[in-house]
Amino acid sequence: MSIADYYTLGRSGLRVSRLALGTMTFGTEWGWGADEAGARAMLDRYVDAGGNFFDTADLYINGTSETWLGRYLHERGLRDRAVVATKFSYNAEPGNPNAGGNGRKNILRAVEGSLRRLGTDYIDLYLLHTWDRVTPADEVMRTFDHLVASGKVRHVGFSDVPAWYAAKAATLADQSGWERVLAGRAQHRARVHRPGAGQRHGCHGVEPVGRRPSFREVPAE
Repeated sequence: MSIADYYTLGRSGLRVSRLALGTMTFGTEWGWGADEAGARAMLDRYVDAGGNFFDTADLYINGTSETWLGRYLHERGLRDRAVVATKFSYNAEPGNPNAGGNGRKNILRAVEGSLRRLGTDYIDLYLLHTWDRVTPADEVMRTFDHLVASGKVRHVGFSDVPAWYAAKAATLADQSGWERVLAGRAQHRARVHRPGAGQRHGCHGVEPVGRRPSFREVPAE
């Protein structure tokens, strides 16, 4: 399998590398992780091999991951080629209960912060990072639909959520004519099915996106 072997993500025309580059360790503010020179070396190697799918989040190393990724893509003129996935949920403002979670107020706040740090006017794949156990699925999906309609987000998905929640949200979106859930990150298994091979992440059309470098491809049953 080559990094430059692209496939369409879920039920979309978005073409991505079979291996995404995770950037959670880009930054040193937490006492560990890569400095900017090291991060750029990893990005160079991935891009030069044909990779185009980048994963980050608003709170990875206090936002440094997004900032460095955005700066790199801008300096190399790669933003149009790149598929950038970022995430929201965690609270970076102690004492402000609405600066975290899955509610509409936080989603709209978080997306503006990510756009600013990434230095872009749109996000290719915007993911709910962690289920907050409070916000109704319809509030999340209606807000996602608004973001796609506004042009700030191209596609939406989930990271760490229970299968029943992902299925409920996907069903609500289909029934209501809202933007569909495109991708989900499997949290219960150490291997994923080959993209496009049939079984998906709990509901039809939701592409499983691996979370660990140890994931391996297995044939469909």
